Amino acid sequence: MKKISFAAKPSNHLSPEDWIGDKVSTGGGEPMKRLTIDVPRHLHKRIKSQCAMRGENMADEIRKLLETHFPEDYHQEGAENTTATPTPGNTTL
Repeated sequence: MKKISFAAKPSNHLSPEDWIGDKVSTGGGEPMKRLTIDVPRHLHKRIKSQCAMRGENMADEIRKLLETHFPEDYHQEGAENTTATPTPGNTTL
């Protein structure tokens, strides 16, 4: 029986961020970052089916929603600090 030797397993331990890397958007060439969220199964099915009917990509549609909800020129009136502070338990968009 012929024996085949295999090379050692690579030992470079990459972080998940390094392993995924920065994807470049096709539009403006800006690096992309991955955002993982959990949604109820019924909502996922609804988003997926409606995007398919429209011939749209789910990720592109969700990016459009996020861009609309979080405009680049947002300034909260009367706030000294423009950095948003998350409210525990508040997950509404």
